[in-house]
Amino acid sequence: MAEPRPAHDQADDPQRRLRPAALIFEPPEAQEDEEHFFDLESMEDPGELLARATELAVAFQEAADRATEFQAIAAAQLADPKRFDRISPATIAERADWSEDYARRMIEFGREMLKGGDPAAE
Repeated sequence: MAEPRPAHDQADDPQRRLRPAALIFEPPEAQEDEEHFFDLESMEDPGELLARATELAVAFQEAADRATEFQAIAAAQLADPKRFDRISPATIAERADWSEDYARRMIEFGREMLKGGDPAAE
């Protein structure tokens, strides 16, 4: 998992900031081998390979969608006008490497989620 670090460090090293978090369920020895990806390269049966690769693609997409929801919630919390330390959409955009317009939309999406609404239904 990526190590937490203060917000001011994020802009200092863009390469480090963009490095993905390690997957918890992948064996540690496999992380050393750059060619290893969930043992897909060792599968010889194309049907089995397609099924496993599809499972992984769906799982990663679901994880990405869930992470995006958490980004929206965090953006909404950071921009909350009730907070004395709230930050602007421009600052949120800079921290997340988004456009300011996208940051505003994410803030609204996060506010809807925090209210318990289903933004996808709108």
